[in-house]
Amino acid sequence: MKRMSMIFKSKANKALDRMEDPRETLDYSYQRQLEMLQKVRRGVADVATSRKRLELQINQLEQQQSKLTDQGKKALQVGREDLAREALTRRSGLESQLGDLRGQYQQLQGEEEKLTLASQRLQAKVDSFRTRKETIKATYTAAEAQTKINEAFSGISEEMGDVGLAIQRAEEKTDTMKARAGAIDELLASGALEDFSGPKDDIQAELDRMGSGPGVDMELERLKAELGQGPAPKELNQGSPTAQPHQQQDTPQQAPWPQNPGGAQ
Repeated sequence: MKRMSMIFKSKANKALDRMEDPRETLDYSYQRQLEMLQKVRRGVADVATSRKRLELQINQLEQQQSKLTDQGKKALQVGREDLAREALTRRSGLESQLGDLRGQYQQLQGEEEKLTLASQRLQAKVDSFRTRKETIKATYTAAEAQTKINEAFSGISEEMGDVGLAIQRAEEKTDTMKARAGAIDELLASGALEDFSGPKDDIQAELDRMGSGPGVDMELERLKAELGQGPAPKELNQGSPTAQPHQQQDTPQQAPWPQNPGGAQ
């Protein structure tokens, strides 16, 4: 099972590696970084919103404090010490609430500053990654194009390999057809095959067969002469023989007829 698992993982890894495009991987990573940056910015906006809400509450409580202080002064002016005491009591309760809100406000303000700084750093990182990503993509595209050009020149690419195989098959078929045509011509010339496309001439065929006979006989005599089994063959068609000295033949000469004018012989 471990071996099967290892084989399956290796096959899957090889298939994934063949399917993977670094440019697509870089674009996906950049997209994920943008999404992360967007989340950080959204977090900064949420913290800023909460801080602003606390700020508004603090302002409202401060206004209520001021109002209660004014009411206490007016109550003392009209001789209502009890009303002035009530106003100061309420003002004291608002003071504790303001303390809590101011503490939360300062905490949110610190979180906002941290998130803002993190957002700025992440933005710089994303910008740097985008520049590097485009550089890597351009380099990879150029290398891929150069590889395809080199493969096309060397003939090892898949497309050029198919073209080379097609050319090789065409050449092999052409050679086969040429050899077949030559063999048929030789068979027709030797008489092993008959040409049914033209008129049959038995006389000419017999003359051709007889004409090829002397050539075979001469070749046989030449081979025998080389092996010392017979005299050298006589060469044919080497011109007229050398003229022999003219020998006078002793032939009786006939006497000329007597020529008698007007007489009988």
